[in-house]
Amino acid sequence: MKRTLQTRHLSMIALGGSIGTGMMIASGSAISTAGPGGALVAYSMMGIMVYFLMTSLGEMATYIPLTGSFATYCTKFVDPALGFAMGWNYWLNWVITIAVDAVTSGVIIQFWWPQFPEWIFSGFVLLVIFLINYLSVRSYGETEYWLSIIKVVTIIVFLIVGFMIIFGIMGGQGPIGLKNFHYKKAPFVGGFPSILTVFLVAGMSFQGTELVGITAGESATPEKSVPKAIHSTFWRILLFYILSIFVMACILPYTDKNLLSSNVQDVAMSPFTIVFKRAGLAAAASVMNAVILTAVISSANSGLYASTRMLFSQAREGYAWRGFGYVNKRGIPIYALLGTMAVSLAIYLLHFVSANAYNYLIDASGLSGFIAWLGIAMAHYRFRRAFVAQGHQLSELKYHATMFPFGPIFAFVFCMIVIVGQNIPAFIHLDWDNILITYMAVPIFLILFCYYKFRYKTHLLSLQEADLSRSSRGEKYITADGKEIK
Repeated sequence: MKRTLQTRHLSMIALGGSIGTGMMIASGSAISTAGPGGALVAYSMMGIMVYFLMTSLGEMATYIPLTGSFATYCTKFVDPALGFAMGWNYWLNWVITIAVDAVTSGVIIQFWWPQFPEWIFSGFVLLVIFLINYLSVRSYGETEYWLSIIKVVTIIVFLIVGFMIIFGIMGGQGPIGLKNFHYKKAPFVGGFPSILTVFLVAGMSFQGTELVGITAGESATPEKSVPKAIHSTFWRILLFYILSIFVMACILPYTDKNLLSSNVQDVAMSPFTIVFKRAGLAAAASVMNAVILTAVISSANSGLYASTRMLFSQAREGYAWRGFGYVNKRGIPIYALLGTMAVSLAIYLLHFVSANAYNYLIDASGLSGFIAWLGIAMAHYRFRRAFVAQGHQLSELKYHATMFPFGPIFAFVFCMIVIVGQNIPAFIHLDWDNILITYMAVPIFLILFCYYKFRYKTHLLSLQEADLSRSSRGEKYITADGKEIK
């Protein structure tokens, strides 16, 4: 593996991983569900939780920067069975996401060319992201950097235009102010249950920030790049989301039907599009459709990178065929890349063969991101305790997580609440089909965990057994000038 990713790459990879269709289309549904006040509270609290989680990941990733990230940390500090289950859970999540993004890209392109066969463009997207990841890790980093720049610039323009409409400078309606915040039942609609529902939407929106932990294994200077990427990314994401929701809430009342849109086919109904149109920008729908297409391709690109590296790490840990752990001269785990691409392509083709089976696979990955976050919280709690128990001084750590042990404990409890609260009405009405669809990722994870635990009779590692060595099985990392990092 070659450490060639720079700080700017890591920052934009983490930032770009969290800014996608969820923000540009579906975030408006948060205002419709909980009102402007409820949406702001939910996103703020979720943002704080993600901050604690990312500082936990940052502390581990700067001390032991490994490609397997939190899955390897779970193996080292908690239980090998947990690392096995976490790694395969995360890999499954991303290979499914790649296929979904490919399908979505084909749908988006029909905005301009309705008669154009969607499978042609979807296949083109899969080929492009494969070539990007095949060439080098730097080509992936550069691609993500510029794709993320497009999304960031769009949001900044949206905020500028939005505030100009609010203050009456654009839009021709005069100052709008905060009247929507006390419109009918606003600012809070539906009380705590509605805010809990928005927690789920917010959590899905923030997922992708953990990519910075995986890229740490190929960062040129992880001790500097990872902390900087985590802090800058957190504040940018929180600022973008909070301000974007604030602008939407000021311009569109929570009863506006446009806020209910959550489908990429409804780009004309996206809150971003509506705000741009209010400002007199006639080409708003086409511009936003192009940006959303960029976001989808970026998601697929990051998904292929993350799943390839996770499969590589699983092989190195002995959890997958050892051939997936082979790295070519350019530092690419080529067989892991080919294996991941083949599975994603098979899932994509399943979309045309059996829509039901394809939808079940999507449901199977629904909670995978939250399960990964649970793994980060558990691994960090055990890492810090083992670090002290084995006689190390905290001064040895180049980066310190915020408010330990409160941070990982708070993140763990919060994630559990979000997972359990995914579909409470289904439990109340004993709707077993709905329960299965919503929570399918949980039994899959438990099956993986129990399989490994009972087959290999693993146990919770004691603090003295935790492996604090700064390497993984057989992994070697090379700097850009060809020197091996010990």
